[in-house]
Amino acid sequence: MSESNIKVTLPDGSVKELPKGSSGMDVALSISEGLARNVLAAEVNGEVWDASRAIDTDAEVKLLTWNDADGKSTYWHSSAHLMAEALEALYPGIKLGIGPAIDAGFYYDIDFGDHDFDTENLDIIEKKMLELAKQKNVYERSEVSKADAIKYFTEKGDEYKLDLIDRLEDGDITFYKQGEFTDLCKGPHIPHTGFIKAAKILNVAGAYWKGDENNKQLTRLYAITFPKAKELKEYLELLEEAKKRDHRKLGKELELFTFSEKVGHGLPLWMPKGAMLKDRLETFLKKVQLKAGYKPVVTPHIGHKDLYVTSGHYEKYGEDSFQPISTPHEGEEFILKPMNCPHHCEIYNSTPKSYKDLPLRLTEFGTVYRYEQSGELHGLTRVRGFTQDDAHIFCMPEQVKDEFLKVIDLVLYVFGALGFDDFTAQISLRDPENTQKYIGTDENWAKAEKAIIEATEEKGLNTVTELGEAAFYGPKLDFMVKDALGRSWQLGTIQVDYNLPERFELEYTGSDNQKHRPVMIHRAPFGSLERFVAVLTEHCGGNFPLWLTPDQIAILPISEKYADYANEVYAKMEDYDIRGFIDHRDEKIGRKIRDAETGKIPYMLIVGEKEAAEGKVSARKHGEGDLGSFTQDEFIKLFKEAASVG
Repeated sequence: MSESNIKVTLPDGSVKELPKGSSGMDVALSISEGLARNVLAAEVNGEVWDASRAIDTDAEVKLLTWNDADGKSTYWHSSAHLMAEALEALYPGIKLGIGPAIDAGFYYDIDFGDHDFDTENLDIIEKKMLELAKQKNVYERSEVSKADAIKYFTEKGDEYKLDLIDRLEDGDITFYKQGEFTDLCKGPHIPHTGFIKAAKILNVAGAYWKGDENNKQLTRLYAITFPKAKELKEYLELLEEAKKRDHRKLGKELELFTFSEKVGHGLPLWMPKGAMLKDRLETFLKKVQLKAGYKPVVTPHIGHKDLYVTSGHYEKYGEDSFQPISTPHEGEEFILKPMNCPHHCEIYNSTPKSYKDLPLRLTEFGTVYRYEQSGELHGLTRVRGFTQDDAHIFCMPEQVKDEFLKVIDLVLYVFGALGFDDFTAQISLRDPENTQKYIGTDENWAKAEKAIIEATEEKGLNTVTELGEAAFYGPKLDFMVKDALGRSWQLGTIQVDYNLPERFELEYTGSDNQKHRPVMIHRAPFGSLERFVAVLTEHCGGNFPLWLTPDQIAILPISEKYADYANEVYAKMEDYDIRGFIDHRDEKIGRKIRDAETGKIPYMLIVGEKEAAEGKVSARKHGEGDLGSFTQDEFIKLFKEAASVG
């Protein structure tokens, strides 16, 4: 190979030899012009670059398109610059905060100064964005000295950019320019603005500069863009469907849960139907866990502050916990329980353990408390008090992989029973560049990470690896589940921990009669039950699996004359653990059916003169209509077959 050439290794293992200084776009052109037309950026040795940026050494290169998460992120980050350019054109003299890509779209924080910003003008901003996009202006990257960067934004009068520059090192500052717009930015960006074909500003909100309420409140514009107008249309339709499925809306309509300012923000109150649903979820998992050898425990809602100092939680999460509770006894402080694991460590330590006692699997549906910021609270998905389906497995090092595999099986069973069949397993590892964020030795981290990776390979899971996403005490496997609308949620989690056993000095006597340290596996298939119920509600649109739904049947007598027969049917259904109610209201049967449909009751059993005479019911199914006439035993058989899962 010529010294002036470099080797580029592609994801499929193929190698291309190109001149030194070639870009990701050159790599794409060497494959096909069609591919090059769709390339948004390039991943070079694991780092996302502009597709035009020169590659000077041998490298592993992945070409990123709209079909890649990093491709979309780059696209939306570039769109944030386009929106800022449009805003500067329409509102001269505005000052810009930050404009990052987010999970779906992007936002930009703006100080409009003396301008009277009117949300009625959002369509004007969108039109200006597309007008500028058609110019196909190239995103040009340039390295800038700190002095020149300060000079540029001082002349522009933008104190927010100057604040950002103040925290940057000289030699590590870049600008990006497209058309007449220049911004402080690390990048990367798409090749030019012409890729952006559709734009929509979705929401306008207030945001304090740097999230500090002592700073000025800026205007935050949330928006999204697409390469095709059709994709924007489909996305907006999806948003409308998401509004219909919003668990906060359905939770109120179905009378599952409520919140009260007098009780406190972020502290959910489960109403009878919601409590039944939550209880059935717990019962379902408890049965599975008992068969798998788990032992239930119960721990208090508070713990001595020293417990969490020992575990390391106070140091890492003290600011996110409720403040310590002082008792009349001097120096004695308690904390509302932020985690269950320290309590379980103390249960382990309560009696001597032998290798014959391991693995020991302790499980608890334990309520924990975290002081989330009020602005971050959101229905059941972000609360201050929530129940975890927590379990901690204490095992010998040689048992870790086998136990990890068993937990994966349990998580997959839970997901299958609840209709979550589209998920990715995220291997969350320590950030090797910032190890001070974590506790424990490099040796223990290496062993824990190896066990997780080998287990996922053995199970053939679809995985992604994320550096820096590990818990502070150990790596973990997070299950990223897609719901019916294609949105991704982090639900189940499994974590390998060599560090808490060290901190709590956990021991067992081995077969060699020597003391050894166990390994701890943390796992929660549901995660937070509150969050799980929220996701499940939106996933199924409130039409819960039959075995889980609070009211499975509604018995609808045509008139009060058939109340006695309705009571007879209800009693028979109760005998077979079929849950429901009788609608005794003095309403026409059509109204009763409509209300049962609105309440998402799976089955409606209509009883009148004919049914009472023949000992039958006329059955209807939610969303499907009339099923026909059944004897009570025939309906019970049909129902049991439908409700068999779980």
